[in-house]
Amino acid sequence: MVGVDFGTLSGRAVVVRVGDGAELGSAVHEYAHGVIEDALPGTDVRLGPDWALQSPADWRAVLRTAVPAALAASGVAPADVIGLGTDFTACTVLPVTEDGVPLCESYPDRPHAWPKLWKHHAAQPYADRINETAARRGEPWLPRYGGRISSEWEFAKGLQVLEEDPELYGEAARWIEASDWIVWQLTGAETRNLCAAGYKGMFQDGGYPSADFLAELNPAFAGFTGKLGGRPVPPGGLAGRLTAEAAGWTGLPEGVAVAVGNVDAHVTAAAADAVRPGQMVAIMGTSTCHVISSERLAEVPGMCGAVRDGIVPGLWGYEAGQSAVGDILAWFAETSVPAAYAERAAALGIGVHEHLTSLAERQRVGEHGLVALDWHGGNRSVLVDHDLSAVVAGQTLATRPEDVYRALIEATAFGTRLIVETFEASGVPVTELVAAGGLLRNRFLMQVYSDVLRRPLSVIGSEQGAALGAAVHAAVAAGAYDGVGPAAAVMGGRVRAAYVPDRARADAYDRLYAEYRLLHDHFGDGGLLHRLRAIRNEAAGVTPPRGRGPAPSGPRPPG
Repeated sequence: MVGVDFGTLSGRAVVVRVGDGAELGSAVHEYAHGVIEDALPGTDVRLGPDWALQSPADWRAVLRTAVPAALAASGVAPADVIGLGTDFTACTVLPVTEDGVPLCESYPDRPHAWPKLWKHHAAQPYADRINETAARRGEPWLPRYGGRISSEWEFAKGLQVLEEDPELYGEAARWIEASDWIVWQLTGAETRNLCAAGYKGMFQDGGYPSADFLAELNPAFAGFTGKLGGRPVPPGGLAGRLTAEAAGWTGLPEGVAVAVGNVDAHVTAAAADAVRPGQMVAIMGTSTCHVISSERLAEVPGMCGAVRDGIVPGLWGYEAGQSAVGDILAWFAETSVPAAYAERAAALGIGVHEHLTSLAERQRVGEHGLVALDWHGGNRSVLVDHDLSAVVAGQTLATRPEDVYRALIEATAFGTRLIVETFEASGVPVTELVAAGGLLRNRFLMQVYSDVLRRPLSVIGSEQGAALGAAVHAAVAAGAYDGVGPAAAVMGGRVRAAYVPDRARADAYDRLYAEYRLLHDHFGDGGLLHRLRAIRNEAAGVTPPRGRGPAPSGPRPPG
């Protein structure tokens, strides 16, 4: 099997043995354009605050480079590959023609023609309007999203395009998740995956929000769901077969089974063999996504959706998350660390992150005197407000970079603890917490999480969890297994209780967590932070979109 994971900054492919999940070869392709945040490629068109775009050319390049390289590294004959699976960041969404051609290839100087990356948060005012209107109307799907939908999702971004570039909106025959677009490129046929449709497109009980609801947002938005394609296909479904053209890109045989697209976090659960009720998987990278399956439907404040068959057929799948985690640490290391620290790190033969970690882990819990809010990228769960921003309290003239670095790590752990507590208070127990993603490389960070959460942490057995998970789904689509659960049991795996909490540190963290909760609840109403955001936008010359209603009060966490 071949699994391909399209991430935020790169794409990676892995060749996997179907009989036991052994990873035989892998390759990574770094995106040439990366995250487009400042100006459109090859133009002088500047982007506003909170914009984040990507280029479809980067995704095609992964198919042309990473897949053949992984095959070569594995030594597997292409003819022996029976299936291909893919996963993507979500909600990464783009407007395309009836034939699937991205509009940015015809209109490279128009920002809304480009794919909007998951962390594009400039649609927050439109999410506010959707939430206010849905709450006022009592829309039945809203409670399944914890009472608020996110600016990261399909409808908020689509409404932004309509109101800010209505002509281009009319040109878009399809509004499509990148996970479905890449499968279209591979098979020549458009399919939609239930995972992205459910969590990012409010697809519930067999349908999307009504035309009547959409028309109240904007009369021209009434037909939006017509751009969303046909009925979504559950995880592990067969999307089609590899075309001759795509076979030429990848080096795989024409006709290979291609699985329906999926979301990176959700396929990772299969790679960790953590698809049973109560197993929460935290995929920790630039952001963190928390996914968990359950036999029952519950309303959990601030989650990112409860979707039947969303992670594994037959169960309710839940998602929550934090918009920035690794991104916070990367931002701090790039912008706030004195040159002397970088020089010392270089002299030690290590990176800045490793140096900061080595200094931070020498401290006792609370020694830095700080507590921070992890809202540098807004709050995804449980407040669902991307106009919130970060706070660091307790700094003095004696505060050192390693103090802040540790406080930021702790803040992200506190955010995860609040998410876990919110699920459990809502009747969705978390029986095992499994960690995956790039941040697993920082052992100190992982121990902090175990101490803060007062729980053992299991860790995924693969460094390419999402790509392996995509391969697991491909095995199901190819008919090698009769379901995601059986395939995960054979091909996935994890190290149980790889980290266990230290009682003394956990007790000390309880005190800090109590202060985090006070800070969280005080600033969570958005008053001050929203006003600061408005002042910034005004100074930057960003015009508020017309028709923005007041932001509804967010769901409150337990306690």
